[in-house]
Amino acid sequence: MNFRRGRTRDEPEINLVPMIDVFLVILIFLATSTTFSRFAELQINLPQASAETPPDRPVQISVAIDATGRYLVNREPVVFGNPEQFSQALRKAGGDAKEPVIVISADAATTHQAVVNVMEAARLAGYPQITFTTQGSGAR
Repeated sequence: MNFRRGRTRDEPEINLVPMIDVFLVILIFLATSTTFSRFAELQINLPQASAETPPDRPVQISVAIDATGRYLVNREPVVFGNPEQFSQALRKAGGDAKEPVIVISADAATTHQAVVNVMEAARLAGYPQITFTTQGSGAR
């Protein structure tokens, strides 16, 4: 049932002209009342410092082991006979460096024993610093 059949509702209108006039008056007021002052420039003499040269990076010996058990020392193939023999190859690759870092890059399918062999040879060679290379899961 529609009891208001003959009546039509007037939709309210928003008149934007007076609102724009008010905003313009506020903008003109702010623009005329704002003072632009320059800050005095400061003369600053910064202190001088000399940095020490960074320490030399340690020598790195790269040892790569593939899935079949082949060893590469600094990209040169080396046959692994025993840890003592392999430690000699590491000493030769290290040269006169005091404590080179052994960087082991092993294939994911490499046996644990192959990695342990390199670690034992590094211990016998007197190189206690060992690190491993890894690959992020997103890179391939």
